[in-house]
Amino acid sequence: MLVAHGSTDPRFAHVVEDVAALLRRRRPGLDVRIGYLDHGPPYVEDVDGAIAVPLLLSAGYHVRVDLPAQAPRAVVTAAVGPDPAMCVALADRLAEAGWDGGAPVALAAAGSADERSLDDVRRQAAMLAAHLGVEVTAAFLSAGEPGVAEVKPDVVASYLLAPGVFHDKLTASGARVVSAPLGAHPALADVVLNRYEEAALRS
Repeated sequence: MLVAHGSTDPRFAHVVEDVAALLRRRRPGLDVRIGYLDHGPPYVEDVDGAIAVPLLLSAGYHVRVDLPAQAPRAVVTAAVGPDPAMCVALADRLAEAGWDGGAPVALAAAGSADERSLDDVRRQAAMLAAHLGVEVTAAFLSAGEPGVAEVKPDVVASYLLAPGVFHDKLTASGARVVSAPLGAHPALADVVLNRYEEAALRS
């Protein structure tokens, strides 16, 4: 089960469906289903009993509390972020947006009231800095410090899954370069399959 938060913005569901379709193409024998924590159907509870891979970029409340409560029989894996493979997707999106390869980058995430979730984003920023060879600062759009408005970045790597309100805020931030959301990038599919396979071996 590919677990996503869900959104009232239809573009979000389109991205989740594209990720699921990519996984099915990569693993034709694998039964890939979608479950939303909110704004379903389908809801997570409708697919309980599966190996649940959170299509979330950090392990906050939704991974630690919400998902186990909604799907108590599911085997819950780690979230897809942070992970070194996500740096490939982030770098590709930056290049597509016109980043010159040398300017410092702000990794912009939604944010969370859970400090552990913020730390996950900071770890992803450190991985991205090592991957790109430039300074990368983690910044947040809602809860979390520093805020994107405080950093005032020139180049933004969008650490978001899909278009929506948060990405709209990034495009309106005044940054010279703002990358597209991660979307159905092959590197994201790699991470999902790795999470699934690790859990399948343990179960």
